Amino acid sequence: MTSNKPNMAGLTAVEAKRLQEQYGKNELTSQKKESFLRKVLHIICEPMFLLLIVASIIYFILGEPRDGAIMLVFVVGIISIDVIQEWKTDKTLNALKDLSAPHVTVIRDGKEQTIASADLVPGDLMLIVEGVKIPADGVVMKASDLCVDESSLTGEAEGVWKIPTEQAEPTTDYWRKDYCYAGTLVTQGSGYISVDKIGAATEYGKIGMNVSAAPQEDTPLQKQTGSLVKLCAGIAAVLFAAVGFIAWFNIPDHTFGDRLIESILSGITLAMAMIPEEFPVILTVFLSMGAWRLAKKNSLVRKLPSVETLGAVSVLCVDKTGTITMNQMTVQDTWAADGDEETLIETMGLGCETDAYDPMEKAMLAHCASHGITTDHLFGGRLITEYAFTNALKMMGHVWHHDGEILIAAKGSAERILTICELSDDSRKEAEDKINQMSCQGLRVIAVGLMKPATEADIPAQITDCTLTLCGLIGLADPPRESVKADIAVCNKAGIRVVMITGDNGVTAASIAKKIGMPNSDHIITGDQLSQMSDEELQEKVKDVSIFSRVVPEHKMRIVKAFKENGEIVAMTGDGVNDAPALKYADIGIAMGKRGSEVSREAADLILMDDNFTTIVETVKDGRRIYDNIRKAVGYVFTIHIPIAFASLLAPLLGIAPASLFLLPLHVVLLELIIDPTCSIVLERQPAERDIMERKPRNPNEKLLTTKTLLKSVLQGLVIFAASFGTYFSMLSQNPDNAPLARTMGLAIVMLANLFLVQVNSSDRDFAIQSFFRLIKDKVMWTVNIGTIAGLLLFLYTPLCGFLKLAPLSAGQFFSAVGIAAIAVLWYEVVKLMQKMLNR
Repeated sequence: MTSNKPNMAGLTAVEAKRLQEQYGKNELTSQKKESFLRKVLHIICEPMFLLLIVASIIYFILGEPRDGAIMLVFVVGIISIDVIQEWKTDKTLNALKDLSAPHVTVIRDGKEQTIASADLVPGDLMLIVEGVKIPADGVVMKASDLCVDESSLTGEAEGVWKIPTEQAEPTTDYWRKDYCYAGTLVTQGSGYISVDKIGAATEYGKIGMNVSAAPQEDTPLQKQTGSLVKLCAGIAAVLFAAVGFIAWFNIPDHTFGDRLIESILSGITLAMAMIPEEFPVILTVFLSMGAWRLAKKNSLVRKLPSVETLGAVSVLCVDKTGTITMNQMTVQDTWAADGDEETLIETMGLGCETDAYDPMEKAMLAHCASHGITTDHLFGGRLITEYAFTNALKMMGHVWHHDGEILIAAKGSAERILTICELSDDSRKEAEDKINQMSCQGLRVIAVGLMKPATEADIPAQITDCTLTLCGLIGLADPPRESVKADIAVCNKAGIRVVMITGDNGVTAASIAKKIGMPNSDHIITGDQLSQMSDEELQEKVKDVSIFSRVVPEHKMRIVKAFKENGEIVAMTGDGVNDAPALKYADIGIAMGKRGSEVSREAADLILMDDNFTTIVETVKDGRRIYDNIRKAVGYVFTIHIPIAFASLLAPLLGIAPASLFLLPLHVVLLELIIDPTCSIVLERQPAERDIMERKPRNPNEKLLTTKTLLKSVLQGLVIFAASFGTYFSMLSQNPDNAPLARTMGLAIVMLANLFLVQVNSSDRDFAIQSFFRLIKDKVMWTVNIGTIAGLLLFLYTPLCGFLKLAPLSAGQFFSAVGIAAIAVLWYEVVKLMQKMLNR
């Protein structure tokens, strides 16, 4: 959308209205939100939910509406959790949005007006000044020392000096010096910009559109869970047919209708016992609760499955500025040429703007304040004139009437300031050596000079006409965050490679890398070297390179791709618009909430609200904890399903009549509803194992249910089955007419064993008593435990007992059930003890 050639009088109100009708508002085309109904349908189409719905429909058909309704409660509950979590995330994201300046000054009808930036149209003439975020793409018509920070688009930290279009020479460069771009920030000067493109047509908008169009992929956990559920469903279907067939032949004396219903119910009981319908509950609850806990630690999760992927991260690609460093310049070193440091610091302050905007000047004034030199003292005199900073000169100066004398305080690039200083050969050599020494430490070196004209008439017209006395050198740097060194050490122990990607030079990056203890801090690849490498060469190089300097955002995508091709799980941080494709391509894209662009936040899986490296490390730790707990919960589900499944399978084989079965379909639903979800909540709350950040990252191809976990689950499940079914069968054999009492005894053992099992499986290493005491003050754990016991008492000693086809237990029988349940589970504590002794 290119406008007609503008005139400096701007548009008229009528023209602006016509153009807005033609081009629309200056807003990014927002990504189409998935409707509530589509979200619900997408969740329902998961294999597990389809099985639950089919099971509930069969119950309704068989005249068991209560059981069918209970099954449907699961589906409604899970959908609610998912939708509420997404609503919370969207709400927080909307609060974060800050696409561009809300208002902008334009020339319309020949005079300056302030309008909403959304109302800009092609052809408008914008007036931009220092501190303004440019809201649209446009041609530079006039420029007065106009410098723009385009790092959000290009990744280059250095400001770009803009020139009017009439002075621009033809160039093949993509980014033009006579053009300004939406989303970039004016850091100095002012200019008149003729708006050329708005909204989605801007460079900023195009990237956002590309990111929105990127396809979504399932995480390893989603794929594993899907295949596990399908496998269990297949086994359940086969066993359903087998048990139904056996049950049919066990009851030849029943009428055809009763025989068919009893056979189908027997088959459904086993099928339900085999299908781990808790998986969707576990995944959604664990990931939602994980996301909620991370939000309290300043990490906003945009995509729930990414919570689990965090635990597998093996490479962490981070920006230097603002993530590893504080994004806050400070004076790190000073060198006074004649030993007079006070004069050096005061002159440095006098050379700053009275209303400092530049981060370096803010650092200099803060350094003055720390030495007792206040801004009132510095700027209390009269400013006679100033020498403005330009890109060509790379220096500036202020002429003050200060403390009864005229002073010229100049500062700028050390190389440039030295050219206008009066120095002996030895003094010049000493200064140059000091500049080199400071530069090697990764410091940005600024020279400060002073001149004292006798009268105002003696003040030189240009700064280049001054003859300065060199006061000294100032070394500035953006220091690492205090906690970063300890965080890098944690990552090294955890087998996570931290890779620094920066637009800064290699010397500065290497200096910071050494300070914070990054391995291979002397292995550096520059952007130019990277451009000349093939993808295969880069794949080989990234195996031991930790610093990529002078990179542009296009390189970031290649770096991420190279790591992924090597089989790494990559997390990457970014804040610029051009970082968005790389964030999208990484396994975990981490955007900055404070300084990040909206497009990068939309592309990311995770948003850091405080832009802090420590938060990333804590998030990875929490990701590992969540995955650990999911794995424990899945193992637990298999364990608790074994006694239910084996009881359903063995009873028909032993010729037990359907009416006397250990578990009827109603009891299976009862166990699923009361025991499994509540105990999953306890496992979700388990804190991280003590050695969680001393392990290597897990293999992303590792099965959720490993052979070791499956073996443990099967053994624990078989012992609980033997205890519960053995007790039931023994009591039934003694009194075949009292099936409800035998069933109640067996069911009580399963429910009580479940409480012990959660504590035993809470940790792979710690004993159950240690796990219990870790959460002894946790109200939720107490609610779950007491609630389960209260539920059992309710079923046994209220009118519900008859409705559920159970019988009340005597005190002796109840405590026998507690004892049998404890023995059936706590034997595994002996296994843990033996493992500890072997490890020692």
